Amino acid sequence: MSIETDIKNYYEDLVVFEILRQSAALGITRDEYDDVACVALNKLPPRYYRHSVDIAFYISETEASEIEAKVAQAVADAAAFVRTQLGKKSHRA
Repeated sequence: MSIETDIKNYYEDLVVFEILRQSAALGITRDEYDDVACVALNKLPPRYYRHSVDIAFYISETEASEIEAKVAQAVADAAAFVRTQLGKKSHRA
């Protein structure tokens, strides 16, 4: 057993998939993926698990839909934030 590999945050994979899903529509570049992921994850509550079956068993369809909407919004907001911050940095140079 290793805590680094056995414990996961449920939102991490959801955020990654959502970034990939929205990348074209939001204009998220490959260079921005990590920043967008970090900002989005910091806006979402942590939800840790050891086994994916634990999450699948305990989340209702309603809660899953709510989580999906929260993740989509967090990614969109994070992309806008990252773009704003990158724009500020490029004006300073």
